[in-house]
Amino acid sequence: MASSRRRPPGRRVWPKIRLLLLVAVVAAGGTALYPVWKAANPDPPELKVRYRTDTPATAAAAKPSLEVFNDTGMALPLSDVTLRYWFTAEDSASYAFNCVNAVFGCSNVAGRIVAMDKPTDTADHYLELRFTEGAGDLKPGANSKGIDVQLFRTDHKKLKQSDDRSFDAEKTSYKEAEEVTAYKRGVLAWGEEPDGTKASDEKKTAAKTAPEALPAPPAGVLFDDFSYLGPKDPALFKHGWLVRTSKGGPGIENTWSAQGVSFPTAEGSHADGQVLNLRASTDGTKAGTKQASLGTAASKFRDGTYAARIHFSDGPASGEAGDHVNQTFYTIGGKGSKYSELDNEYMPNGGWGRPGPKLDTVTWYDHKTNDRVYETTNKSLDAWHTVLIRVKDGVVAYWLDGKKLFLSNGKYAPRADMSVNFNHWFIDLPFKGERSWDMKVDWLYYNANDTLSAEEVQSQVAGFTDEGMNYFDTVRETR
Repeated sequence: MASSRRRPPGRRVWPKIRLLLLVAVVAAGGTALYPVWKAANPDPPELKVRYRTDTPATAAAAKPSLEVFNDTGMALPLSDVTLRYWFTAEDSASYAFNCVNAVFGCSNVAGRIVAMDKPTDTADHYLELRFTEGAGDLKPGANSKGIDVQLFRTDHKKLKQSDDRSFDAEKTSYKEAEEVTAYKRGVLAWGEEPDGTKASDEKKTAAKTAPEALPAPPAGVLFDDFSYLGPKDPALFKHGWLVRTSKGGPGIENTWSAQGVSFPTAEGSHADGQVLNLRASTDGTKAGTKQASLGTAASKFRDGTYAARIHFSDGPASGEAGDHVNQTFYTIGGKGSKYSELDNEYMPNGGWGRPGPKLDTVTWYDHKTNDRVYETTNKSLDAWHTVLIRVKDGVVAYWLDGKKLFLSNGKYAPRADMSVNFNHWFIDLPFKGERSWDMKVDWLYYNANDTLSAEEVQSQVAGFTDEGMNYFDTVRETR
């Protein structure tokens, strides 16, 4: 019988060792190759942004329309989302934005213009858009619909958008746009920043603490700091304003014109930003006269605090002085037995046989019979002032720069909801020659719930503008 040869022990364990070594090598190689594989197979984005525009490269304003899509299986609060539209500023110009339209309301959109720390060839600034909790949630797979905004120079010169990173004239219908970036709780979640940074797991891990949520606008409040292109700006009408061009008085009848309504920047305004400017101009004839007025389309204001920061003028912007002009901040509404009107009328050169400069604070009961009560403050107001009207429990109080001027009550109080208005008009035309007068309004604030001091109003206004909330209206119309 032949003897059997036994296999050396080393040969039996070698396959096991070789297998272990192979596993180790593969594991090591896999670890090294994982970033490459991951880059080629990234996680799907949590959200994406689509963009379109209808403006050419040279235009009065950039008009991006943006859609946010929720690509997760969970609801996405829009208040968690921030959008950035990247552009190149020109000639050291200052810029402003406004919201024209959003399904959830422009009152829930805030924006600010930010200069980049490290500019690139295609961007040195960005428009950042944020949303309040009132904008709601996007369900899984849903989109925000179009968020239409405008970005423009405050000197109202045309923009050159050809070197703006986020601008694309070819996208006239909605298409995905990675040049518009989106952030979820402060973390880049969509798109590519101008320096090439993209959303990634590494960036998410290194992300800073999420920014504080944008506070919801308070209920029963209207605020507007007049960031608009001009009298034909669609945002102006979407925000509830009417530029008067209708016939009638007061002043020189049938001379109301949109030409006198503009939105320049002004020294002394909030952060030297834009203001509403109402220009009354004339050559001394009715045919050559233009009066200016802007008011709310809705009559939904009664009790509460009305406040505006106004620059009255004692002298003309051009031409000879001496006109009997009336620079007015007032409310009006109702008819017949419900007629209501509250006036602040500044007349630098007086009017109706009474000398100026003077401010009449007036509560009307019946315009037809001239039934009213008023107080006259005889002094020059040729500067910026905070003008308040406070209405509560049938009492009306008029305030100027924190000082009470006049109080009315009893039948001399509002009996109907009213509109809020600013106008600038001529009482008469005492002489011939070209001249123009300006009245400026920095902002308007109305609070239906509380009667506030000038300091309290100013504090709230500063808080709104610091957050980029240049307009909102949460005042409900009564039925």
